[in-house]
Amino acid sequence: MFVDRVQIEVAAGNGGRGMCSFRREKYVPLGGPDGGDGGDGGSVILRAEPGVDSLAALAHRKQWRGAHGESGGACNCHGKNAQDLTLLVPPGTMVVDESTGLVLKDLAAPGDSIVAARGGAGGWGNQHFKTSTNRAPRETGPGEKGESRRLLLELKVIADVGLVGKPNAGKSTLLSRLSRARPEIADYAFTTKTPILGIVAISRDRSFVLADLPGLIEGAHAGVGLGHEFLRHVERAGILVHVVEPMPMDGSDPIENYRAIREELVRYDASLGERREIVVMSKAELPGADAVRAAFAAAIGREVLGVSAVTGQGLDMLLRAVVVELDQRRESA
Repeated sequence: MFVDRVQIEVAAGNGGRGMCSFRREKYVPLGGPDGGDGGDGGSVILRAEPGVDSLAALAHRKQWRGAHGESGGACNCHGKNAQDLTLLVPPGTMVVDESTGLVLKDLAAPGDSIVAARGGAGGWGNQHFKTSTNRAPRETGPGEKGESRRLLLELKVIADVGLVGKPNAGKSTLLSRLSRARPEIADYAFTTKTPILGIVAISRDRSFVLADLPGLIEGAHAGVGLGHEFLRHVERAGILVHVVEPMPMDGSDPIENYRAIREELVRYDASLGERREIVVMSKAELPGADAVRAAFAAAIGREVLGVSAVTGQGLDMLLRAVVVELDQRRESA
């Protein structure tokens, strides 16, 4: 199950209590305090882990608590520190404090981590309270309480290239042809309900991540058709491949469909209007598709690649165009 948004509560462990103890040894008449310090409580840590592709593992449980530190012992024995609780999340997870709305950290790269709730420090044993006037102190530290907070975890899929377009434009079929991903393919709108990633091999030592993003409709920037749920995944894609259907089943105009999706992207995030984009017209095997593509290219004033996931027409040209864009993006970074 793909889950890209969860709300959880994290609470770190409390520090252990310090010990009140005194030396009791034969032939040592003036044994002083020897109470050990309490152990530190366990922190709750979030870490981006390669291979984790969903927040589903955290969705079934709302509260995550770290262990408490153990109390100190006699003979200056330090209490055992509690182990930290590490929660693994997918790279691309935004960690937001729910009460303030502030982004605590963007765990964009594998290995990125954040201490979401810090464990309490252990309390002092009575040995720390000895003074020249108080040689037998009975005071101890109770141990600090661990931090707690409510978090919103929001996954934004990280991909080198993202496929965008209207529902049923042919994005899923194109992904299945270019990679080993096997998305659900059907002839009804919103077949793709969640982003699907595939690895596209260019050569033996080079590849890129291609994401099939759910189809967009007009009003998506305002949340229509789960627009916000879909659009946030577009933000991470370095390059957009805009897939347009030449002869939509609903009889709509491909030019208007293209402009409508572009408008939704810009309204959601103005920077998406400047994102590198390759325009592709799918289903090139259909009769008359080439004439539609030529008219479409003339209308928008830019090159439009014709591809067919059925026959393989234009796929090599599309891959070359993606490689050029990836190289230019890398050089400008």
